[in-house]
Amino acid sequence: MKILVIGTEGDFNEFEKKFGLTNELTFDPRYQFHSTFVDFDVIFDFFVGDDPELFSNYQDHEGLTVFVNAPKISLSELVYFQEGELSNYIFGFNGLPTFINREILEVSSTSIDQNVKLKSICESIGTDFEIVDDRVGMVTPRVIALIINEAFYTVQEGTATKKDIDLGMKLGTNYPNGPFEWCKKIGIQNIYELLEAMYEDTKDERYKICPALKKEYLKAQ
Repeated sequence: MKILVIGTEGDFNEFEKKFGLTNELTFDPRYQFHSTFVDFDVIFDFFVGDDPELFSNYQDHEGLTVFVNAPKISLSELVYFQEGELSNYIFGFNGLPTFINREILEVSSTSIDQNVKLKSICESIGTDFEIVDDRVGMVTPRVIALIINEAFYTVQEGTATKKDIDLGMKLGTNYPNGPFEWCKKIGIQNIYELLEAMYEDTKDERYKICPALKKEYLKAQ
């Protein structure tokens, strides 16, 4: 299939590792293919989840199939603030770093009626998939962000070092990465913004950002 990938070079490189052998990929870092969106079978947009206003790029087109990077925003919220009725298929995907090049693609939709289309697209581009509820954090990012946040609290309390926590997590749970290794790969900014979005959405104290994590986030700015 012809897939347009809108994102950073890092986004495209990871996407290419998973989908490059069986699909025709085009990289677009600045919506430069805006006038030819209709020429592509599917569009994967890594930017809209961080800047919902960019979703307006699709309003003048009809019949597009667009996947937006959705851990930090629900599709329902994204669509709610758009003017007029949607004339495209819009799906969510977990596009945070390290989550694309995996066996199963985590996806969401705005309604059960669209799941048949979603299933067809995923099969055509060559990936197993898991449909999750349309909510901030999806499933895997929500769990990992929570683990990372709790790990920062543990370090802040002086109970253990980052190195000890990473080692203990890998040995004790057989996870591929420890919390701080995961945080580095996903990016402290992504983790901070994900936790912030989940807390705003749920007001659940579990997602209240650890001061030590916030400090590290601010240092990285």
